[in-house]
Amino acid sequence: MSTAQATQEPLLQIRNLSAGYGLVNVLHDITLEVRKAEFLALVGSNGAGKTTLLRTLSGLLPIQSGTITLAGQSLVGCTPDDIFRKGVVQLPEGRQLFPRMSVQDNLLMGAYRRSDKAQIRQDLEKVYAEFPRMAERRKQLAGSMSGGEQQMCAMARAMMAKPTLLLVDEMSLGLAPIIVDQLMENLATIRNQGVTVLLVEQDIHLALAAADRAYVLDTGHIVREGVAKDLIEDPELKRAYLGV
Repeated sequence: MSTAQATQEPLLQIRNLSAGYGLVNVLHDITLEVRKAEFLALVGSNGAGKTTLLRTLSGLLPIQSGTITLAGQSLVGCTPDDIFRKGVVQLPEGRQLFPRMSVQDNLLMGAYRRSDKAQIRQDLEKVYAEFPRMAERRKQLAGSMSGGEQQMCAMARAMMAKPTLLLVDEMSLGLAPIIVDQLMENLATIRNQGVTVLLVEQDIHLALAAADRAYVLDTGHIVREGVAKDLIEDPELKRAYLGV
């Protein structure tokens, strides 16, 4: 399989975005872009506003000011369903599976807005090939699997929605390092298929080691941006986030 190369052409553009909950703004004047076929990391400490940004991108929170465009089309005022149909799919923190449904039924729920039934079946087999443990567990209740297997199931379900932009929220939380490594390999495979990945992650070293570029969010403000491998060596980031 050939590796998809990120281009300089932006898929997602955010300009001067402010958003939050009610009258309380959490994000302040956020400007960033995600390029086509790129693996972008958004990192920062707990409470920095990372999940708030993803919820805003998904249409779950209103925009107070600023703009968001996807492939040149504005997302301002779009409903979550509109945004989902445009190919923005979120892999949420906490997985949010249907625990009393089988693994296969959970995967098919990812495709519930699609009408191309023959292609859905082909995509299901493709997902099973990429996530062989899910093929083994296809008849098992999703809630009875381990945390790592549930995260794999959530990722596979997101792929059944055929995303253009995959938003991944705190994927590593509570999981053993060996499982996290496997999930990062899965994300790399997804990106290599041409899907743009925006990974939100509190584990800054994990995220920067995998990403092409990164932004650092602190108390709702972008405070750093650049090539991920360069940010890993940033002395101030090492002191603030890596304990070096």
